[in-house]
Amino acid sequence: MRFRGKSIRRKIVALLLVPLVSLTALWAFATVITGKQAIELLSVADVLRKLGYPTEDMARALEKERRQALVYLADPGRAGALADLRARQRTTDKMVAVFRSRADADARSDMSPAAKDRFRAIEKSLDDIEGLRRKVEDNTVTRFSAFQAYNELVEPYYDFTGSLSVVPDPDMDKQGRALVGIARAREALAREDALLASGLAAGSMSRQDLRAFSDRIAERNILYSTNLDVLPAADQKVFDDYWNSAHARALRNAEEAVLLAGPGQTTHAADARRWDAAVAPVLADLGKMSTAANDRYAGRVEPIAITVLTKAAVAGVLGLIALVASLVISLRVGRGLVRDLRRLRKEAHEISGVRLPAVMRRLAAGERVDVDAEAPLRAYGPDELGQVGQALGTLQRAAVEAAVKQAEMRRGVSEVFVNLARRSQVLLHRQLTLLDTMERRTEDAGELADLFRLDHLTTRMRRHAEGLVILSGAAPSRQWRKPIRLMDVVRAAVAEVEAYERIEVRRMPRLALSGPAVADLTHLVAELVENATVFSPPHTAVHVVGERVSNGFALEIHDRGLGMSPEALLEANLRLAETPEFELSDTDRLGLFVVSRLAQRQGVRVSLQPSPYGGTTAVVLIPSALLVESPPGTRAAWDEDTGGQPLPGAHVTPPGPGPAAAVEQPTRGWATLGAPAVPSGEQHQQAAEEERTPTGGLPRRVRQASLAPQLKEPTAARPRPAPDPADPDPERDADEVRARMAALQRGWQRGREEAPPGHRGNNEADPTGTPAPGTTIEGDGR
Repeated sequence: MRFRGKSIRRKIVALLLVPLVSLTALWAFATVITGKQAIELLSVADVLRKLGYPTEDMARALEKERRQALVYLADPGRAGALADLRARQRTTDKMVAVFRSRADADARSDMSPAAKDRFRAIEKSLDDIEGLRRKVEDNTVTRFSAFQAYNELVEPYYDFTGSLSVVPDPDMDKQGRALVGIARAREALAREDALLASGLAAGSMSRQDLRAFSDRIAERNILYSTNLDVLPAADQKVFDDYWNSAHARALRNAEEAVLLAGPGQTTHAADARRWDAAVAPVLADLGKMSTAANDRYAGRVEPIAITVLTKAAVAGVLGLIALVASLVISLRVGRGLVRDLRRLRKEAHEISGVRLPAVMRRLAAGERVDVDAEAPLRAYGPDELGQVGQALGTLQRAAVEAAVKQAEMRRGVSEVFVNLARRSQVLLHRQLTLLDTMERRTEDAGELADLFRLDHLTTRMRRHAEGLVILSGAAPSRQWRKPIRLMDVVRAAVAEVEAYERIEVRRMPRLALSGPAVADLTHLVAELVENATVFSPPHTAVHVVGERVSNGFALEIHDRGLGMSPEALLEANLRLAETPEFELSDTDRLGLFVVSRLAQRQGVRVSLQPSPYGGTTAVVLIPSALLVESPPGTRAAWDEDTGGQPLPGAHVTPPGPGPAAAVEQPTRGWATLGAPAVPSGEQHQQAAEEERTPTGGLPRRVRQASLAPQLKEPTAARPRPAPDPADPDPERDADEVRARMAALQRGWQRGREEAPPGHRGNNEADPTGTPAPGTTIEGDGR
């Protein structure tokens, strides 16, 4: 029997139930055995009175019929012989009818299995008696054969009587069997009578008949001598006195005379009249004495049965009292144990399910926790359960103390990271300001391209620093007060990605994003776009599309990379949906944590799914609460925290070699902060060194776009006021920067087209002169 997984109540019940059931079984067994003995003793007397006496009467009737049948076979022609035989048969039939009427269902139910077998043997012998009677009347059977056949009919009666006398008491059982032996001794005398009566009727006895006669005498003497010693002294005296009487001496004298006469001389030693006078009184007296002995035996059995029954009742009552007492004590002990265990379990559940989680939530929220108030040491009893409760209290206190110390350590580490990130942001902000000043001051196209590339790297460094702040639980410092168009937000995110020239941004509806959500959404989209570019071949484009849906705005980022396995995709979606706690061991999934934190903060839903191109599609669902309608002609109003950097939209690829053959791509995952998945040096080795020049502001066509750089009016040469030294962050004209970069690109492209084949520079792009993937000549990103 297995109790694994069961409740403690069931286990305790089982623990107490096993001995109780065993004790109950033993008590019931002892009670049944003792009561059964008493009931059997009482039933013996009833069965003897109900079936024993009719059985004995039927056996004696068969004895007389046997004697008359042998006499008839010895002299069938004697007058009245057949009539006497049939009269005996009718007497036997009456006794059989009485026996059958007494052997009803109730009487049979009181019989033992052995008695039932003997009873079925009697029924079978009664079925065979008619055939034997016909043979005797037809004189088709010899006297000795008929003698043996009748003996076989009578024998089951004594076997049945012996089975009725079986009682649990050894002494009484021996006395019952002795009485059956006394009855068999009388049966031996009746067989002597039948043999000698048939011999006298025939005029002589054969040697076989005489030997059988002698055997019956010996059998009778052995049965008496063996069984009389078992009977009580009073019964022994009755039988001993009778065998010393005149009737017994006359019988013995007649038997000795027959034995001494020998075969053929029986009629000279005795005649039928003298033999009948000697044997008839003895048979009658022995029958009466046997019946009286049976009555006395039944009288002795009944008091013993009552005594045994009384003892069984007393033992049963005492056993029942002990059983009930054991049950009550077991229930009280079990209930007390279950009550203590339930209280202990309740406290353990309260500790593990309420107190500790509440402490963890408070610590995660940055609250201060008092260890003494949250994990008090309670007083328990001195027993084992009390010791367990004390151990649980100590364990809870140790867990709370460890959690508080761990939270303080995490808080300190986070503050260190935030402090370092803030310092880096300050330096990066100053660097962006300096770069902006240098970009405004220089007129050289090559230097301007390098400055823009350095500006772009600084912007990416600022995003990684913001990611560190976000992972530390703080909010980024960049904030916008006014709504910004979604197109500008997406372009700003694209500008923070290294491979921005591979990104194609499709036209989006005129919707704006609320100011407080601009920084987070820009960072979120930048992380997703960068992941798409890192884990896709360098010659493929990343498509960014968006449209208005019923619940907000859906932004989709499609790449044509290696894709993700179903298991990895499911795990990533779970992390994006559940926003798990950041762990230092998950350094390869920093971008995933950043996206999850930002999405949770703004109520944005981010999910990943297989891309139609075999890669991965990131779907960003921006809720309607973050969206506002953008009026026509509204430009992006960026906060001064941008450091003077323009919002790049379309991506213009400067002259330079096109991407080399696709190299082996890394396994799909999430890029880490601080270092790209593929180092810049490796990218320069895989393809010739590229010059990536971001543009700022909104894309639009400008006049003189088809003219050569020498003929157009350079926007950089237009007079503009000098920057105010007191203003650390002068305002940058996005149209001016865009026009400058468009002119620069058109000049490079025209130069490549007009230069002879052998005079192209080392920084030459694709020989076909086509722009990089995802860009247009005008640089609108569409």
